[in-house]
Amino acid sequence: MNTTSINWFNNAFFYHIYPLGLCGAPARNDFSSPPVERLSRIGDWIPHLQSLGVDALYLGPLFSSSTHGYDTADYYHVDQRLGTNETLARLVQQLHAAGIRVVLDGVFNHVGRDFWAFRDVRQNGESSRYVNWFQGIRFGVSSPMGDPFTYETWNGHYELVRLNLYNPETRQHILEAVRHWMADFGIDGLRLDVADCLDLDFQRELADFTRTLRPDFWLMGEVIHGDYRRWANPDILHSVTNYECYKGLYSSLVDRNYFEIAYALNRQFGEGGIYRHLQLYNFVDNHDVDRIASKLNNPQHLPLVYGLLFTMPGIPSIYYGSEWGIQGGRTSHSDADLRPALDIRQAGVWGQSDDLLNRIQKLAHLRKSLPALRQGGYRQLAVQSQQLAFSRELDGEVVIAVFNAADEGIPMELRVPYPNGTQFVDRWNQDEVFGVVDGKIRLGAVNPYGMRILCTKGS
Repeated sequence: MNTTSINWFNNAFFYHIYPLGLCGAPARNDFSSPPVERLSRIGDWIPHLQSLGVDALYLGPLFSSSTHGYDTADYYHVDQRLGTNETLARLVQQLHAAGIRVVLDGVFNHVGRDFWAFRDVRQNGESSRYVNWFQGIRFGVSSPMGDPFTYETWNGHYELVRLNLYNPETRQHILEAVRHWMADFGIDGLRLDVADCLDLDFQRELADFTRTLRPDFWLMGEVIHGDYRRWANPDILHSVTNYECYKGLYSSLVDRNYFEIAYALNRQFGEGGIYRHLQLYNFVDNHDVDRIASKLNNPQHLPLVYGLLFTMPGIPSIYYGSEWGIQGGRTSHSDADLRPALDIRQAGVWGQSDDLLNRIQKLAHLRKSLPALRQGGYRQLAVQSQQLAFSRELDGEVVIAVFNAADEGIPMELRVPYPNGTQFVDRWNQDEVFGVVDGKIRLGAVNPYGMRILCTKGS
């Protein structure tokens, strides 16, 4: 296996699906109904994923759970609301045949109250052999759920029981589940839920375990706050969620303040940037946050936010349906609007039009065809409240991304460190040609809500 195939994820474009939502599964599992192969509906999306240029599909939780998937009941069986283990195996085969890798959600910090071992504790109390599988169980103190004991939770949610990952039996149970997923389903990686709460020694052991089985197996962690290098390093994970830039991507447009995202990009990837050698997982929305079309106050900014997503350093990810500009927001009681059932046969009627979809397809194609956009360094060239320009450089190839978020055309002149006479072609706008004169590129007026993606001629 060559280095390119081992590091496939560094060049990948991800698509993110929350299966229980997209497939229209009932909100609660009764654990008695026969399996319904709703998961097979994702197979209908494969031509769409191919048309987008997707390399990898990240599927949210699939295994037996009580409600939303993050309250696992059994790591070894697909949720009956989605089908069976055979349903998942067939889907992964279909995706692989289409050239699309598959990454699953690994929910290992906590389980649901219906998890088989926790049910044993609820039934047998202190005599249960599984008491030590869970963190902080104390008998004689009632839980808010009416148990004659209490226990540690994730974030105060008593429906989510924290696992004791210091217990070798608990660790082994999870590692064997991962071995099963890799062997029986052929998955290509895992996204670790709440990795910033998950024991680091366990993550290190998981990394050693999976890379022994498959050197190209990808591990990415959900991290909200903190120094990403604590998790993303040669010993543990390949990548983490880039929530710092997620916030800057939308709020720079909402607040008419490109300085925010420019600061984050410089801090992370500029000269001396602390994450220059990491490929972070970038996104503008996901199953936990408002849809980007609901977050922005001007729909004409949607192409710009995706333009940034596909030209900034890192690994871009699209959340299902957002490529049509569909809306959805969290409420104080529910995330359901973020996770709707969608039938791909009705695509195009959910959001604005196919215009955004077509632009995302074009951006994905440009990223795939220009190595500097996938692996190049980052250099800020210009920033104003509603204008931003930066370059990506790799092995002599230079790509310059230029954005104008204003409602009027803005003349832009970029001072660049490239020799006079160097020519650039605007691959976004009819292959217009611009040259470096006196150390500057004079772009004329950049269209309202417009962008330019310039590459060295011949790229």
